[in-house]
Amino acid sequence: MDPSRGAILRAAASLAATDGLAGLSIRSVAAALGMPKSGLRAHFPSATELQLATVAEAARIFAEEVMQPALAAPPGLSQLTALCEAFFAYLERQTFPGGCFLASAALEMGGRPGPVRELLGEIQSRFGALIRGSAAAAVEQNELPADEDPDRLAFELNGIMLATDTNFALHDDPAVLDLARQIVRQRLGDRAGQAG
Repeated sequence: MDPSRGAILRAAASLAATDGLAGLSIRSVAAALGMPKSGLRAHFPSATELQLATVAEAARIFAEEVMQPALAAPPGLSQLTALCEAFFAYLERQTFPGGCFLASAALEMGGRPGPVRELLGEIQSRFGALIRGSAAAAVEQNELPADEDPDRLAFELNGIMLATDTNFALHDDPAVLDLARQIVRQRLGDRAGQAG
């Protein structure tokens, strides 16, 4: 029996997380699943379509594990803190080998123009907009100082998350996550601990 599209994409995402998205091919995924290439081509006629679907699946998982829990928190500082915490928990669970799939794929594909890079850019923009929107709401609600720049804060928090991803992926040390949580609390002020 052939695996479902979902099972194929989960296998493709795991393979791409360790071997890279650019090298993901019909052949490599078919071999990993022990199925003929023709069976895989019925779902994905080209390697590009397989890569796009794999990125979309990784984005779905990211949204489910990071963005949705954050959106369940009230807008403002609570949501901003929940967003950072959900990202750190996503890393801690080691959802994908090697850290955040989307961050790794964005670095890998950043110099390769085409539809995969464009999709990764759209996903990154949506995540950045969520961080920025939460920061702006926190400023509007006087949970952060009035002179706090939401764009700058979003950039800083995204940078903290990406640095955490890199260090945790390389060192597999929970102390990295503890340090990141402390840095976020300090950056957002004492009220962040009360909001989270």
